[in-house]
Amino acid sequence: MRKLRWVKDDDGFWDLDVSTPATLNGIARPAPGDPIPSVLGLSRGIRLSRPKQLDFFQRFMFMPFIPSYSNASPHAHGNGFSLQRVLSLPFALDRWFGTVLGQLNVQKLASSIKRNGFRQPNDESPWFKNIARHLSDKSLYAIDFCSEFFPTPDDSLQFSLESYGDDDYKTPRKKAVFHHKFPHHNLTLEAASPGLFVDKNGGFWDIPLNMAIDLASVASDIGPSYHICVNHNAGSPKSFGTHKNDGIPPASIQPGLSATTAFSLKNSIDIWRSEAPKLKKVQPYDAFLSNPHISASGIIGGVMSACFGDNSVRATTGDGFGVGVRRGNCAILADSFATVSLSAQLGSFQKMFFDLTRFQALLDFPSGSTFLTGATHLAKDLYNSQTPNLKTFQQISPVTTLSFQQQLVGPFSFRVDSGIKWGMENGESFVEVKDPVFAVEYALQVLASAKAVAWYSPRQQEFMIELRFFES
Repeated sequence: MRKLRWVKDDDGFWDLDVSTPATLNGIARPAPGDPIPSVLGLSRGIRLSRPKQLDFFQRFMFMPFIPSYSNASPHAHGNGFSLQRVLSLPFALDRWFGTVLGQLNVQKLASSIKRNGFRQPNDESPWFKNIARHLSDKSLYAIDFCSEFFPTPDDSLQFSLESYGDDDYKTPRKKAVFHHKFPHHNLTLEAASPGLFVDKNGGFWDIPLNMAIDLASVASDIGPSYHICVNHNAGSPKSFGTHKNDGIPPASIQPGLSATTAFSLKNSIDIWRSEAPKLKKVQPYDAFLSNPHISASGIIGGVMSACFGDNSVRATTGDGFGVGVRRGNCAILADSFATVSLSAQLGSFQKMFFDLTRFQALLDFPSGSTFLTGATHLAKDLYNSQTPNLKTFQQISPVTTLSFQQQLVGPFSFRVDSGIKWGMENGESFVEVKDPVFAVEYALQVLASAKAVAWYSPRQQEFMIELRFFES
């Protein structure tokens, strides 16, 4: 773990990997330009690989098997409660880490036993032999081979190969990821075949070949930051799993090459910060959550994307961009964005009970041009004493996310993140809870700021246990 670089969780506009148990690798990339469907399931910065997470759980938290649930995996036939275990390869090399991650689909095994029974007609075999017969079904299993190299303290190179025993999913997943740590930047090169993407509706899509180069400045509480990403998709997207979608993949993941750059300015202010002394000789459960405060932050920036190929159709569909120019299979898109957040915390997370209460409201304006158009129409309607229509409210309404966390006992806390949709319909305003995610967090006090997170998404019908570092 000490060889990997971690960055503090930070509010921002950048597309971040979404955690999902749909594959053994544990992550999916959001379709560029689409809102991320869940907040809690995000990975921030350079994340610990899934095999290393499981290895930590087994070695230091005495969890022989790590459970997960996904209603998206084709190898689960639409329903899959699974158990995972990782085996570290016995090579005593500081710069190399090899693992074999295995998964057993317990739910499918139980369904097979229930459907076929322990015994076949006229079968007098012992019960354990009949169970062994059920366990010999290769479709119950999935396996991931992962190898990580650390050429220097600032570099990591990861290779992984996933294979599923189910005949409905014969294509193995291959991925190579290279990370380099600059003094104030992170560089990532990634190639995946197929690459897994998730759209704004929570639907998964496989891209036969995806390659990306990503350079991002390290997040900070104040000042400028930028993000440059070059992405290439080869082959037509195919629907993955059982999640419903409209059958039309997002334009941004169509075959082609795209280059996107974004620049932003951030400022944070403390409305109130507690100066009360902390308990002496008592270490907080999480160093990042030990300062009661009320603070606000704002981000404003611009983004520009150049597309070459079938994905250039985004210029004609709009897709949230303010300016789009297309000539043949080439297009240039540009827009501005803004984010406003309010964070409040009570308690220093030192006492045994209810010493941490956190709340955060995040308002995202992903398209400045759309907001400006809506604000202009709203002002015109009000000036003419007309009732604004639904489209006007949708244009000016921010993408709102609320987060609440409460300590239960000791290092355990409960957290819920949810989007909030508001607007007007039939002349009446409405507020709707959208895509909530529930979680129980266990703070690993001895590591200053680390936690095990068990989260469940009702919309995605996914459950997962993760290990996270330096996320507030």
